[in-house]
This record gives sequence, structure tokens and C-alpha cells, in this order.
Amino acid sequence: MVSMHKIRVYVDTSVFGGTEDEEFMDASRKFFEKAAQGDFVILLSAQTLEELSLAPEPIRRLLKGLAPSMVEEVPLDSTVQQLAQAYIDAGVLGQTWEGDCLHVAAATLANAELILSWNFKHIVNYNRIRGFNSVNISFGYRSMTILSPLEVVYDQDE
Repeated sequence: MVSMHKIRVYVDTSVFGGTEDEEFMDASRKFFEKAAQGDFVILLSAQTLEELSLAPEPIRRLLKGLAPSMVEEVPLDSTVQQLAQAYIDAGVLGQTWEGDCLHVAAATLANAELILSWNFKHIVNYNRIRGFNSVNISFGYRSMTILSPLEVVYDQDE
């Protein structure tokens, strides 16, 4: 199935880190290969960039190696911060996990088609996704699709 449409995907820090983690390596690397082939536009927020600045060298090198045409930076403005706080206020996640809330809020306000993460505790989690989407809908935003890279990297013939 060939698509001319590039899917706008918000990628959190864990997907970058997954390229160096034995458990997540294959799917993470395949995702970045598909992005390089033009299947995806990678949305990055200042939250992701800040977290990646602390990552090991191979992961920072991956980020630096992304072609500008593959990447769109999304702002962390006051609206994003307000939406992240709304997730916290609604009990989706506690204040300690504000960074994870900022990822979802940034993706929502950037109109990402998809959020990719390996964070099964705080992001790729049925109850959390229901919570994020309940808040999004209450604010007039659309529901977010949140998946792990495993769910988007394999073609029908694989």
C-alpha cells in the first residue's frame, strides 16, 4: 500500500532511546528508516529536545542526523502548558510526570496524527489514553491515537 501522504507523528524521547535498547531496537530503527524514506514527518517539541540533550551520544547523533525535511518542531507555548496541566488536574498523571503530559499536549495542539512512544506506564496505556482523550474532547480538541513503534513499522506483506 503506497501512500503519498506523510503521516505527522509526534515522537517522544523513548523512541529515540529505543534505537539503542535491545528490546525496542528493531521497531525503533525501522521507524526512523521509514521516516527517512518519506513515510513520516517527525514532530519534535522542546520537551523532547531537552530530554534528548541528556541522552547518550549515539542517540544525540541520531537526532542530529535527521534531515530537516523529516522534522517539524512544535512549540511548548502557554496553551500546551495549560493543556498539560489540565491532564494533571484531571488525574490522568500526577505533577511528577508533567513532562509526559507536555508530550501529549504538544502533539495534540500540533495536530499530530499519531503519538509514538515506548512509555507504556504513562503514555501508551489504555487508561491514560482514555484520560488524555477525555480532557482533549472537553477542551474541543480531537482524540489522539497513541501507539508504540511496533504498531506502525510493518507493511502488510511483512
